[in-house]
Amino acid sequence: MVIATAVAGAALLSLAVGSQQLPFGTVLQALVHPDPTLAEHLIVTEVRLPRTFIGLLAGAALGLAGAIIQAVTRNPLADPGILGVNAGAGLFVVLGISVFGVTSLTGYVWFGFAGAALAAVLVYVVGSLGRGGATPVKLALAGTALTAALLSFTTGVLVTDVQTYDQFRFWQVGSLAGRGSDIAWQGLPFLIAGVVVALASARSLNALALGDDVATSLGQNVAVARLIAAVAVVLLCGTATAMAGPLVFVGLIVPHVARIITGPDHRWLLPYSMLLAPVLLLLADVLGRVVARPGEVQVGIVTALIGAPFFVALARRRRLAEL
Repeated sequence: MVIATAVAGAALLSLAVGSQQLPFGTVLQALVHPDPTLAEHLIVTEVRLPRTFIGLLAGAALGLAGAIIQAVTRNPLADPGILGVNAGAGLFVVLGISVFGVTSLTGYVWFGFAGAALAAVLVYVVGSLGRGGATPVKLALAGTALTAALLSFTTGVLVTDVQTYDQFRFWQVGSLAGRGSDIAWQGLPFLIAGVVVALASARSLNALALGDDVATSLGQNVAVARLIAAVAVVLLCGTATAMAGPLVFVGLIVPHVARIITGPDHRWLLPYSMLLAPVLLLLADVLGRVVARPGEVQVGIVTALIGAPFFVALARRRRLAEL
């Protein structure tokens, strides 16, 4: 109940706070009885409501994906980018701009999702080669190597095409600004599918957390469990990245906060991560609007500033060397 209230409060702040401050009463009136002749109502319904909606969706997706990837790799420092999702999405967005002339965010969504999915599939295939199948260490190494390769290709395209770079940099920074409701509706079916797959995998994630040998002795098919988890991460993080750009540290920070509240049981950890992440993302977005009025700092920069100290502190805690 407290977390649900926090989500509602963060959403209300996102609707009320910006370059033009709006009273909460005006926001509620615009939501219940919108008047298209009033500028304040149009700001809420046409600008801030889609932005908040995408923040809720992307935050929930990244929180879930982060909790899953930390369980699969048994690494508290892992985030969804370890599967090459961000790098794959970035490369395909660059190719969409440079080769196919895509100029709209609605076009970026499909290229970003396709790139994220393909990169994650390649990481899983490479990590599955050899003895033992897709072990946590092999997945991490494959993800790191593929990410480096994809970033090299992306940089190669950008340094030879200034026009593509000018368009891509606005997507790359990670932002909720300028996103319309059409982008949210495009990504919603994939996010719903990802949430269903993620929540259904909670029991198998609990088994994986005990180690491969113990999970196998409990009757768990380790390879299938990891594959299902990887599918959930692709659907969730791939769509969130396609909609809002690469938002770093959200999938890293939130599962640790949720784990403090719920403990290690993924039947509770996953839903709490799904609810806490939108709170972080929306509050970071609101903070970015406040600190640089009348302009704003993009939410991807704010989450990086918040997450970097947390990451350093986490890395220094020896007892969190593995999950």
